[in-house]
Amino acid sequence: MQSADPDDSTDDDELVLAWWRSPINLIAIVLATAVLAAGTGFIVGERNATPRPNAVDVGFLQDMRTHHEQAVEMSLVFISLPNTSAALGTIAREIVFMQGIDIGRMIQLLRDYGQPEANESGTAMTWMNESVPEDRMPGMASGSDQETLLQASGARADAVFAALMIAHHQGGIHMADYAAANAATAEVRQAAADMSSGQADEIDEIQRLQITG
Repeated sequence: MQSADPDDSTDDDELVLAWWRSPINLIAIVLATAVLAAGTGFIVGERNATPRPNAVDVGFLQDMRTHHEQAVEMSLVFISLPNTSAALGTIAREIVFMQGIDIGRMIQLLRDYGQPEANESGTAMTWMNESVPEDRMPGMASGSDQETLLQASGARADAVFAALMIAHHQGGIHMADYAAANAATAEVRQAAADMSSGQADEIDEIQRLQITG
């Protein structure tokens, strides 16, 4: 006959609580719920606090993309011309690089805003109450201007490119300054301000070279 040992314990003697009755589990659930609620509230709050893009944001991005594309095109033409200024060639390459980055940034912002990546109306600058045909935006080179550049070389090409790019940048600054003051989103205001500053610097660089035709 087996005697009962008062010190002997078995698993049956242990109190096993259901998971939902365990204080440790309940604390973990409460903490996880609090973190999730806080995170959700932050996301919703951020969305509500971020201004939605207005007509200036969208119009500027679409029209300045077109404006930039012509600057890049003219710069690429200039780089290909013979016997041109090395200093101007450096500026042209900077324009290709920096405005190419701007174009990508503008396209991405338009995608983020759920807007078309280009102005398909043919009319530009309605967002700043200065409606014009797209190819008549301030500073845009005409077809004959571009043909003159394409046919030039040497000092003549330098003079034509300098004149066209100064005018082009001045037009771009006019548009960018308006967007920097009137766009709804911080991203577009900052991008426009950066473009205005960068193009003003490039105008100064070109003018310092004292290119004459």
